[in-house]
Amino acid sequence: MTLSRLRRWNDPCGHDLGVADTTAALYRDGMAPLIVFTGATSRTTRDRMPRGEAEHYRERALELGVPADAILVEPNARNTGENIAFSRALLADRGIAISSVLLVCKPYEERRTYATAQKLWPEAEWVCASAPMSFAEYIASIGDKRLVIDMLVGAQQRLMIYPDEGFMIRQVIPTDVETAYSRLVADGFTSRLVSTVAARD
Repeated sequence: MTLSRLRRWNDPCGHDLGVADTTAALYRDGMAPLIVFTGATSRTTRDRMPRGEAEHYRERALELGVPADAILVEPNARNTGENIAFSRALLADRGIAISSVLLVCKPYEERRTYATAQKLWPEAEWVCASAPMSFAEYIASIGDKRLVIDMLVGAQQRLMIYPDEGFMIRQVIPTDVETAYSRLVADGFTSRLVSTVAARD
């Protein structure tokens, strides 16, 4: 996940570098003067990003021409809530005032990331962004259809159960989305489901 401070006012963890690519493009377009890459490793990313998600994102952004002094790294967050909370603390420690944030995340994570940010940092104004691509294009970019669908199902489950636990704001979920979710769960796309609040990520 990337938190980018928007100039006119003041991703969540990931398993692909598209978040860094999108962030770098937005930076080059003048959308944000400061970038925070946040995230450690997880069971999804430890093989692809062994040095931690935030560090791999930073390296990719540097390759794409983002200057080092425009990037902060938060290397410890292991779930979306920690991405927000730890990045907020990092910015506060640096004395950087924030009133609005551009969140860059994976395409299917925008709603979940937004809902979490609104709950944990309601004082800020949040805008979400992701790589502009179709579902098929995203699967092709990752190269693992099963993983993408499992992640999507997991993200949807969290939208349904986390508001009751106080982890995010409640959002309206259309009936057809709930139906599709139930069908995918019945078809076995369950590897990213959480069984307890303690296992949240």
